[in-house]
Amino acid sequence: MEHLLTDNHFYVGAALVVLLAILMAAGVHKLAWAYLGDAGAKVQAQLDEAASLRKEAQDLLAQIKEQRAEAERQAVATMEAAKAEAARMQSEAQANLAEQITRRGQLAERRIAVAEAQAAADVKAAAADLATQMAEQVLAGRLNGAKSDPLIDQALEQLAGRAFAAR
Repeated sequence: MEHLLTDNHFYVGAALVVLLAILMAAGVHKLAWAYLGDAGAKVQAQLDEAASLRKEAQDLLAQIKEQRAEAERQAVATMEAAKAEAARMQSEAQANLAEQITRRGQLAERRIAVAEAQAAADVKAAAADLATQMAEQVLAGRLNGAKSDPLIDQALEQLAGRAFAAR
């Protein structure tokens, strides 16, 4: 035991035991446990807050996914509506084009009919002019050869008869 009393490690160990006894008597261990409890409570509060934030993030993610799905549904509906509108506009354009072609065809037929009528009138007028010229030539030839033409005399008598009958 004498060796024990001369060893410096013994006195350091004994001083440590005495210091711990004093600290226990003063209630330092209660303060340490309270500090550790407060730190644990802070950690638990942070864990609870993290769990709450995680739940909010999951809720927000679910909401964003739902909004995305709704936007996709609306995009599909918009595309379908646009396709239907395009088909309707195409059928209207085809109908309008067919109507326009029909109207232009009718207009062309009318123009052709007018041109045919005009050509027929021109041919008749030319034929009448030619007949008049031929008649003039025939009459001029007859008058040159004879002093009186029986046809002209007869036509003059008819005119005179009509002129006196009309009075």
